[in-house]
Amino acid sequence: MKDWILKLVIAALFLYNLLFGNNYAQANQLAHIDVQQLDILPVIENLASADNLGESRKEDWRRFREIVKGTEKLEGLFTLYSSEDFNKIYLEIQPDQLNKDYLATVTLESGIGESGIYSGLPLADFLFYFRRVNNNLHFVIRNVKFRAESNKPEQRSLARSFSDSVLYSLEIDTIDPHSKNILINLEDLLMNDFPGLTPLLKYSLQADYHLETSKSYFGNVNSFSENVEIDSIYGFSSLEGSDLVSLPDSRALSLQVHYSFSQLRENNGYIPRLADDRVGYFITAFQDFSQNNAQEQFVRYINRWHLEPSDPNAPISPPKKPIVFWIENAVPFEYRNAIREGILMWNKAFEKAGFKNALEVRQMPDDADWQPADVRYNTIRWFNSLDAGFARGPARVNPLTGEILDADIIVDANMLRSIQQGYRAIIEVNSSVETKPCQQQQVSLPTPFFSSDFCYGAESSNQAAIGALTLSLLQNATPTSEAIKEYVHQYLRSLIAHEVGHTLGLRHNFHGSTMLAPDELNNTVITQSKGLAGSVMDYLPPNIAPQGIEQGDYFPGVVGPYDEWAIEYGYKKIPQTAQEVILPEAEKSFLEEIALVSPQPELSYATDEDIWDINPLANIWDMSSDVLVYSQWQMDNARVMWQRLDKHYLSPGESYSNLRVLFNRVLYYYFRNATLLSKYIGGQSFRRLHVSNDTSWAFVPVSLLKQRQALAKLQEYVFAEDAFRFSPQLLNQLAPSRWQHWGSPVLDNRLDYPIHDRILRFQTEVLRSLLDCDRLNRLQDIELKTLPGQALSIPELFDTLQKGIWTEVLAPEKPQSISSIRRSLQREHLNILLEMALRTTDAPEDGRTLAWYELRQLQKAIDSNLKQLSKTLDIYTLAHLEVSSDRIAKALNAQLLSN
Repeated sequence: MKDWILKLVIAALFLYNLLFGNNYAQANQLAHIDVQQLDILPVIENLASADNLGESRKEDWRRFREIVKGTEKLEGLFTLYSSEDFNKIYLEIQPDQLNKDYLATVTLESGIGESGIYSGLPLADFLFYFRRVNNNLHFVIRNVKFRAESNKPEQRSLARSFSDSVLYSLEIDTIDPHSKNILINLEDLLMNDFPGLTPLLKYSLQADYHLETSKSYFGNVNSFSENVEIDSIYGFSSLEGSDLVSLPDSRALSLQVHYSFSQLRENNGYIPRLADDRVGYFITAFQDFSQNNAQEQFVRYINRWHLEPSDPNAPISPPKKPIVFWIENAVPFEYRNAIREGILMWNKAFEKAGFKNALEVRQMPDDADWQPADVRYNTIRWFNSLDAGFARGPARVNPLTGEILDADIIVDANMLRSIQQGYRAIIEVNSSVETKPCQQQQVSLPTPFFSSDFCYGAESSNQAAIGALTLSLLQNATPTSEAIKEYVHQYLRSLIAHEVGHTLGLRHNFHGSTMLAPDELNNTVITQSKGLAGSVMDYLPPNIAPQGIEQGDYFPGVVGPYDEWAIEYGYKKIPQTAQEVILPEAEKSFLEEIALVSPQPELSYATDEDIWDINPLANIWDMSSDVLVYSQWQMDNARVMWQRLDKHYLSPGESYSNLRVLFNRVLYYYFRNATLLSKYIGGQSFRRLHVSNDTSWAFVPVSLLKQRQALAKLQEYVFAEDAFRFSPQLLNQLAPSRWQHWGSPVLDNRLDYPIHDRILRFQTEVLRSLLDCDRLNRLQDIELKTLPGQALSIPELFDTLQKGIWTEVLAPEKPQSISSIRRSLQREHLNILLEMALRTTDAPEDGRTLAWYELRQLQKAIDSNLKQLSKTLDIYTLAHLEVSSDRIAKALNAQLLSN
């Protein structure tokens, strides 16, 4: 009897709301009971069909009833109606939700494991709103690049001046006649390649893939109070397919995309913080047209989390809401402790900013009912691939304020697998000498949602693998030894700390590696208290001790002084006496006091756009304040490793192809360190200093002494006759892998090891770098920036290189033949000078005339040697010198004729 009375009450409430302007959902909320579960819909339908409603309104009601019949109703930020039988999802939008900003984050939840299509990649995050236009609903991406205060006249012109982006126009299925709630079919929005995967696949896979709606469907759907989580599975096909090995048939593939549509956090007490170029934060920048500042057109906020102390009066306090990271349940058990430690390393920095235990770590349960891409959770994710080899730490940010809202770090298992395989790897090492950092390297793709900013990538794996190899070759460690396990633990801990730093808002700091002197690197008393580097945001190689020095820490175990200072700038609260701050500008003097200490050497900062060519102290994969010493140590280590490889290093029954991989790794490591030396030539340190009472300069040229030392080391380790000595036995054991199947192709090159080609390729990289036009222009400019006689001149550079490379001709101790490796190097040097003299390069005019001068001197020396020693030289050397002289003569004559 009581149930019947309750049903009548709910029916009356519903009809009242229906007739007098409220809505069906409100009736349900008032009664706190789902009407559909009480079987009173027939009663309500009879009441609603009476003459109380007009025909059009009754039709709208019937249409609404027909759509939601048999669906599962999910109430939350938006009400969803989900039908598994028909693969339909309908979204109900209330009138007050129109023209209101929401945050969308789009994540590639499943990939194909190669060619840039990887699980966990963030595809997009942006601000959007719904706008009704007649019988259509527009999905609009908000333009946040230009702003003005709402009470200023400039605000009126912005909408006319800068357009938002109407991404989709959706047909409205029905509108509730009383509540005016709008119902749309989400298939029209999320089954039409919303994230732009088609152009992404074409770019990455070099094939035309088309979305197949018949193979696409919705996955998990959830609606919560502040966010909606939806999975879409997209089927793609291509008639010709692509050159992929990870798929059973490359003509068809499926990708799962996770969508989070969430409430934008507003009026939550968060105060944007102004950026300072001396401290490396990612920024949210916009033009403010209500400010007339001729010097600065942009307003820049740093990206950071909203941390509030639970006790504002305490010098150090736990935050009201800590930053919580969840370790995904897909992470192997043996790596979870290292990941946990890497995350918690940052609590030391936050203590300096006034927060205790600012970061927490939790383990995602195996039976979790949420996904890592859910915007409510910050996660450390694990994925597998054939060719990725990177980690990445992106954060999702409120584009209006810079407040970080969500972060998901992804790590490719290959980064650890390459270390554990270490010296048992089965792939050839990339022979490129120079690689750029990727975290900020943007790749323009034909979609508005995708940019490539991979962080620790293939080069990190190479560096980590060479470290494991040194343990084996120099310390006799085995793959299962405690030494290797500790090495892997330190590497992963450091890698995670680096990526967590990005999710806290920090950019790279490639100056961090210069904090310690070479003789401090293996002093654990220093490295375990102060840090191995000034910042874990650098790209740090493994710290391999030189011969005769006890090994210290391989990778940082604590954050550095710069990291602590940067966190202080970003997160320290303004003193309690000034807590009335409501505008970012009110913090200026407080922040300036923190930033003023930036000239301290251990707080030096240089990020991605600061490091190319010019600054020898802002490098990737270097270590210590004296790279000349550090690089020599590593090249000496490499020479010892080659000797060990030559002494029957492989185990009985092991393939010689493994030896080829090891030889390549060591050779690459050797030249990678040699290239660090070249940055000293024409180098200038650069600091992001502001004008203050000290006399520091923004640019300081490298001393003449250091540049001459670098040239001498390059001659000794790269260009000298005895720089490379390999036994015939070792060279004859460098066999290639003969496995040929998917994922292991037989490379289309020489079967035997191309030792001349490999060495010449590296020597050429270094030599052409030393003589490129940018460096020559800098050398010329530096002569005006230093006192007379304190700069390395172009003539000295040319003369030093020529004398070192052509020693057998220009300064022979006795008549001697020229080896094949030296002949190749001399030809390349001659090619460079001829290109300058014949004006086929962009060398400065002084460079061209000096090249002509050096060619004349070389020709005279060659002709003199040929005249005196022609009968004692071998035919290789004789032919080489005669051809070289002839080429110089013809080039100089050609230049005279052209003039």
